[in-house]
Amino acid sequence: MKDNTKYVGLDVSKEKIAVAVADEGRAEPRYYGMIPNSPAAIRTVMKKLGNPDNLKVCYEAGPTGYGIYRYLFSLGIDCEVIAPGLIPKRPGDRVKTDRRDALRLATLYRAGELTPIHVPTEEDEILRDLVRAREDTKEDLLRAKQRLTKFLLRRDINPPNTIKKKWTYAYREWLDKLSFESSTLNIVFQEYLQQLVELEQRMQRFEKEIQKQAEEGFHAPMIQALQVLRGISVLSATALVAEIGSFRRFKKAGQFMAYNGLVPSEESSGEIRKQGKITKTGNKHVRWLLIESAWSYRYKPVVKGNLKKRQEGQPASITAISWKAQQRLHNKFNRLIGRGKAPGKAITAVARELAGFIWAIANEVELARDKEKNAA
Repeated sequence: MKDNTKYVGLDVSKEKIAVAVADEGRAEPRYYGMIPNSPAAIRTVMKKLGNPDNLKVCYEAGPTGYGIYRYLFSLGIDCEVIAPGLIPKRPGDRVKTDRRDALRLATLYRAGELTPIHVPTEEDEILRDLVRAREDTKEDLLRAKQRLTKFLLRRDINPPNTIKKKWTYAYREWLDKLSFESSTLNIVFQEYLQQLVELEQRMQRFEKEIQKQAEEGFHAPMIQALQVLRGISVLSATALVAEIGSFRRFKKAGQFMAYNGLVPSEESSGEIRKQGKITKTGNKHVRWLLIESAWSYRYKPVVKGNLKKRQEGQPASITAISWKAQQRLHNKFNRLIGRGKAPGKAITAVARELAGFIWAIANEVELARDKEKNAA
C-alpha cells in the first residue's frame, strides 16, 4: 500500500553501505546501520525492510557503477541512481559522514527533491568503456610524446632543418636513428620511445574493435547513420552513441541540447531577461564531442571524399538532414562571426544546433527500427 512506502537512502562506498529509511509522511528518517557492500547483505536488509513493492531505493552515482541498481531491479525493487551534482545542499553545512549522507538521501528522495540519471544498459556500458579506454590511451600517448620531446629539449637535440613538423613519418625515422654516447641515456631514450610504440599499438587495437562495433554491433545502424553528418567520423559517432545509449529519452531536440549543457544560462526577473554563458550541465564528454565536430562547419557546404563514402547506402531522408545541417550551420557561423562574435562562442552556438540535427537523425533511425520490429 502507498501508506507503507519506505524510501531507502544508500550511501555506497567500495566496502560498506550506510542505510537510512524514511517512511511515507513527515516522520523523521531513521538510520538502519552499516552493511557490507555485497549482494547477500543487500538482499538481507531489503527483506527486513519489507515488501519489495513498497520499497523505493536510491543512491548516488559514483565509481561503484550500476551493479546495485541492476541487482535491486532483479529483486523487483524500484531503484534510482541520483546525480550527485544536483543534490540540494544547505548553506554552511560542512559536516559530512556516511550516516548523515544516507539520512539526507532518504529525506530528499521522499520529498521528491532528487534528480535521477539515465542508467545505461550493460551493452551500452561495455561500448562506453571501450570508447573511454581508447580516449585514455590517447591522453597517455600525448603525455608520452611530451615526455620524449622534453627529454630531447633538455639534451639540446633538435631535428634537422629539413623536418618542419614533429611526429611526421620523417620525424619518426629521425628518432629511430638517434643514439647517445652514454649507455644510460640510450636506455632512457629507448624506453621513452618504446612506451610511445606500445601506446600506438594499443590505440590501433581499440580503434579496430570500435570499427568492428560500428559495423556489426547492436548500435551499428545508429553509428553509421550519424556519420552522414560532416565532422562526425566513426570514432565520434561511436562515442556519441556510447554516451547517450537511447536517444528516445529526449522527446524534443531542445532536451538533448540542454542535456549536454549547450543552452545559455538565464537570470530573469519581471520584465528583465538576462542570458549568460552556457550551463555546462549534463554530459561534458558529449558536449566536447559536439564542439569539436562543429568546427567542420566553418567551411562551405560540400559532399565529397570520406563524407560521400559514409553517406553511401543511407536513406535519402537522413542524407537530406545532413545537407540541411551543412547549409544552416555554415550560415550561422558566418553570421555570428559577422556580428563580431568570438570564434569560440560562434562554434558553441553551432554545436548547440548540431545537437538538434543529431537528435533528428537518431529519431529517424529509431522510428525505422520500430517499423521493422512491428513488421516482423
